[in-house]
Amino acid sequence: MSETIVIKIGSSTLVDGTGTLREDVLRRRVGEIAALRARGIDPVLVSSGAIACGLGTLGFAARPDALPDLQAASAVGQGILFARYITEFGALGVVPAQVLLTSADLEHRASYINARNTLERLIGLGAVPVVNENDTTATDELTFGDNDVLAAQVAILLRARLLILLTDRDGLYAPGPDGPVLIGEVPAGTAPDDIALADLPGSGRGRGGIASKLASAAMATGSGVECIVAGAERDGVIPAAVAGEAVGTRFAASGRSEGAFKMWLRHAKPAQGRVVVDAGAVRALIDMGTSLLPVGVVSCDGDFPAGEAVLVVGPDGREVGKGITELSAGEIRAVRGMRSDEALGVIAGGSAEVIHRDRFAPAVR
Repeated sequence: MSETIVIKIGSSTLVDGTGTLREDVLRRRVGEIAALRARGIDPVLVSSGAIACGLGTLGFAARPDALPDLQAASAVGQGILFARYITEFGALGVVPAQVLLTSADLEHRASYINARNTLERLIGLGAVPVVNENDTTATDELTFGDNDVLAAQVAILLRARLLILLTDRDGLYAPGPDGPVLIGEVPAGTAPDDIALADLPGSGRGRGGIASKLASAAMATGSGVECIVAGAERDGVIPAAVAGEAVGTRFAASGRSEGAFKMWLRHAKPAQGRVVVDAGAVRALIDMGTSLLPVGVVSCDGDFPAGEAVLVVGPDGREVGKGITELSAGEIRAVRGMRSDEALGVIAGGSAEVIHRDRFAPAVR
C-alpha cells in the first residue's frame, strides 16, 4: 500500500547568495525523491526558490520589500526553477507536475477539494507534484506567509504520513552550556512556545524561519502528521527521514483523527470574526461536544454574514476553536445571552444555534 510523504525545500538551500540555483543540492534531492517514487511511496515536493531565482536574474542585489518587485521576480524565477525540475526528474524517468496555489484556493471548500483531487490524481498517474505558492498573483492578504505553512497545508490536505521540512540547518537547536545543541525529539502536543531555542542567524534569502517551522510542525502534528526538520544538504536525508532514522528534529504526531471538513475549517478557512463565550459554553463545546447556543455567548467582534468562520474564545481569552456560524454578527449580538426560544422570537426564521456542533473544530491543544 502506497503512502504520501510531503517534502519541502527552502530558498536558502536551493539558491545561493547571488540568486543562482545550487544545482548539486537540487539534483541530489530529486534523486532521493525519485527513489521514493520507485519504492511505491507517493512523494509531493513543496519547493521554494522561485523568487530568489528571479531576483538574481533580474539583477536585484537583495530581496526587495515592494510586492510588485517580488511578483515580477516570481514570474521570472518560477520558469527557471521548474525547468530544472523537468530536466532532473526527466533524466530519472519521472514526470514532475507544477501546481501553484494561493491561500484563497484553500479558503473555499470547493476549491480545497479540487486542489486535493488534482494532487491525488497526479499522484495516481505516477507524477510528482511540485507545489509552490503562486506569488505572481497572491497579495499580502492572500499568502501562506511562507512555504513551511503551505507544506503543512498540503500534508494535512493529503493526510500524509510524514512532512519533511528541509532547511539550511541540521534541525532545531536548543541553548546548551557549551553552545547550541540539536533537539532530536519533540513530544506530541508540545506547544511551540514551550520549546527553548538557541538564537541562530538566518540566511535572509527566504520568508521562512524557525518560528514558521514550529508553527507548521504544530499544524501538521496536531492533525496526525509526523514532521521532521532536517538539513537539506545532507546526503540521504530524505530516505533517512522516511525510514525513521535519527535525522534532524522529529516532531511526534498526535493521535488525532478528524474528518476532512474539520481539518479544512481549522487550518485553511480564515476567521472573519470572534465570538466570546462563557465557561459553561466552553465545557459544552469541548467536554460534551454540543452546539454553541445564544445563551452561552458573551460578545461578538467583527462584521460578517451567516456562514462565515469565526474564532470562539473563552472568558480567559484562550481560543476554544473555530466554527461556521448559523447567524450573522448582528444577529449574534442581538440574541447573545438568550435562551433558544427567546432567540427564535427575536430572529424570525433564524437558527436556535450560533454554531452547530458538526461545523465546529476544537482548537489543537
